[in-house]
Amino acid sequence: MSDQPRTTVLIAGVRNGDRQAVDALFARVYDQLRVIAHARLKRRGGGETLNTTALVHEAYIKLTSGETLTLEDRLHFFALSARAMRFVLIGYARERNAQKRGGGVIPVTLNEELVASNDRAEIEATNLLSIDDALNQLTQVSPRLAEVVELRFFGGLTYEEIAELTGRSVPTVKRDWSRARAWLYDALNDSENTDRAN
Repeated sequence: MSDQPRTTVLIAGVRNGDRQAVDALFARVYDQLRVIAHARLKRRGGGETLNTTALVHEAYIKLTSGETLTLEDRLHFFALSARAMRFVLIGYARERNAQKRGGGVIPVTLNEELVASNDRAEIEATNLLSIDDALNQLTQVSPRLAEVVELRFFGGLTYEEIAELTGRSVPTVKRDWSRARAWLYDALNDSENTDRAN
């Protein structure tokens, strides 16, 4: 509990544009961000030049390179970090894909194991770019469901943390996660079937 006031003070400093507070907050949550980043990269296989440290640092640069961060609390910081990691991973996958002209698609599984949950229900995806495309489509249909996917899959937040962050109940978040996974599963399978037909 002694950690909370210090983090709260740092977040207030970040809101006021204090660059030292941004750096101190990042240092304070660095290990947690590394755990999240490691989980994102764990299933990508060997031979990749993007590692856990690079992903965390790229996300930090993405977070701090624009205007002043508007943070509400610690969970909001992790939500923004999740989004930054998503964009870094997608940018990296696009770059690799462009370099190989379609041959370098990186397989990723949208899987509860990646979000440190005991539930092992899986949604298979052909690659990170397909997940991002499907997630962008889901955002058009239901921004709320897409938000849950981003927070769980890319941010590694628990149901309880997402509920606290979004102001929803834990059962509602769990239902949203189930609905989002089902929607993404269908979207990814439709995309795969369309690709095979072409």
